[in-house]
Amino acid sequence: MIMLGLASRSYGSALPTFLAENAGDALWAAMVYFAFRYLFVRKSLGTAILLSILFSFAIEFSQLYQDDWINQIRDTLLGALILGKGFLAVDLVRYSVGIILAAFLDKLVVLHASQNNQ
Repeated sequence: MIMLGLASRSYGSALPTFLAENAGDALWAAMVYFAFRYLFVRKSLGTAILLSILFSFAIEFSQLYQDDWINQIRDTLLGALILGKGFLAVDLVRYSVGIILAAFLDKLVVLHASQNNQ
């Protein structure tokens, strides 16, 4: 997910406009989802979705706070990738879509694995 997200930013000019504008945020949120699934492997899929939404939305709403110290962090590459730069309401939609698609993919992989084990 990280590599796909970075590639979507680096090679956005080679992508269709819709993907170039939306894929990076959706992939970032999918990465957050998979991180929560890894950290809380014994918890439900719903728990991972909820934690991912809460985390992603918290990061986005934190962008409404603009102070010198946090903007200095945001001005670094890592800070910008993690914290973003400015609040965009559309990012909440992008995050939600990324998380839902990641959960769907996760569910498909789990179902496929369980069918192969029978």
